[in-house]
Amino acid sequence: MNIQLKWYYRLGFLLLLFIVIFVFLKLQALWMPVLEILLAVFIPFVIGAFITYLLHPIVEKLHETGLHRGLAVFIIYFLFFGGIGLALYKGIPAFIHQLRDLAENAPQFANQYRRWIDLIQSKTSTWPDGLQTRIDDVIATVEKRLNNLLSKVITFFLNVLNYAVLVAVIPFISFYLLKDFSIMKKAAWYLTPRKWRKEGVLFLRDVDKSLGSYIRGQLLVCAAIGVISSLLFWIFDMRYPLLLGTIIGVTNVIPYFGPIIGAVPAVIIASALSVKMIVITIGIIIVLQFLEGNILSPLIVGKSLHMHPLLIMLALLAGGEAAGILGLIIAVPILAVIKVSIIHAKKHFSKNKQPKITGTPS
Repeated sequence: MNIQLKWYYRLGFLLLLFIVIFVFLKLQALWMPVLEILLAVFIPFVIGAFITYLLHPIVEKLHETGLHRGLAVFIIYFLFFGGIGLALYKGIPAFIHQLRDLAENAPQFANQYRRWIDLIQSKTSTWPDGLQTRIDDVIATVEKRLNNLLSKVITFFLNVLNYAVLVAVIPFISFYLLKDFSIMKKAAWYLTPRKWRKEGVLFLRDVDKSLGSYIRGQLLVCAAIGVISSLLFWIFDMRYPLLLGTIIGVTNVIPYFGPIIGAVPAVIIASALSVKMIVITIGIIIVLQFLEGNILSPLIVGKSLHMHPLLIMLALLAGGEAAGILGLIIAVPILAVIKVSIIHAKKHFSKNKQPKITGTPS
């Protein structure tokens, strides 16, 4: 009877929880504006904390060599944000020019893309009706997703311009977080409940060990691939070298699928120019993949995740289905955190299940 009552309580709690969630979602018009304001305020702090997380190990290494911490922070801060500022100052005008030119010639590339689709449909027209219908559905889905992706990219850049003041605050947030990193650690230590401190420190240490070097190395590899691809496209007189190099560099952060996603725009643009340019573009992409797979990634990233490729592919498929391109980008870091969480949870429960020894030893 007690077991039945316990199950009734659990079902009642779940039912009440679903009702609360349903009412909460119905009141979205009330709390969504507040949430948007909070996100607009806290996103610069999140980005600043992420930049601090990337730069802090370099600051610590300089500090360990005997350099004053404040000077080490200033040097790294100046090099990082100075380099980004210089790249933006020199690159944004060229990027905008290439983007405007691409927008003006978009009908030409769209016609080429449409010719490809028509060719695929004509080649498969004699196939069984069910298979042909599936191919048409896949083509329609890809077109819809490409259109959604383009609109999301445009919306993202417009939002960045709208929040220019908040973006400008990020360097200052990063500077003070780097400067007072030890104070922040002490504050987090004292704010954490005493019984969670030891396990929390071990958990964060393992997450950093598994994820930190991967993120830093992957970002460095993506930056290198973006620069090299832009230079190669520029050397071979490919149109929009900076734009295409940026796309390839950004999408390269996605394991396995990223190079394919980044290669598609370059091949489409090359196909509108000449067959020779298609061959050159494909050759550049093959060279980039060889450099990344055999030189850059083993040298910079290594095997810091220690996860089977099938697990990574599963995470990528789930992330892409849940949140599109953003899901593909954050899928692997989330998987790494989940892996560390499972390991620590297993250790915690196995420790609690150990029988307690009573009495005094003889």
